Amino acid sequence: MSKSERLRIIFKKLSSEQQQTLLEFSEFLLSRTVKKTLEKAKIILRPPDESVIAAIKRLSKSYPMLDKAVMLDKISSLMTEHIMQGRDKIEIINELETIFLDYYDKCTKDQI
Repeated sequence: MSKSERLRIIFKKLSSEQQQTLLEFSEFLLSRTVKKTLEKAKIILRPPDESVIAAIKRLSKSYPMLDKAVMLDKISSLMTEHIMQGRDKIEIINELETIFLDYYDKCTKDQI
């Protein structure tokens, strides 16, 4: 039995309310997939003397399709290293750019 046949059988067995919920969830999943497929990175070049906070904002605008929550732990750790340990902002920004680019690359490979 194909997936579509199985889905049709399941759909027919659901109540009207459950069918509506399944349709809404399917549309939600589709919208996320379409969004990932259509959006391309809009790389904004690093301005001179950029702060770490400004870099995070710039990278978020360059990669609007990425789920920032996935990168939050790494971003927070780098921000803490910069503020609490005085780590150089250029090193931190370079690492931030790598984190965003690596995650973007992973997302684009995952959709193929």
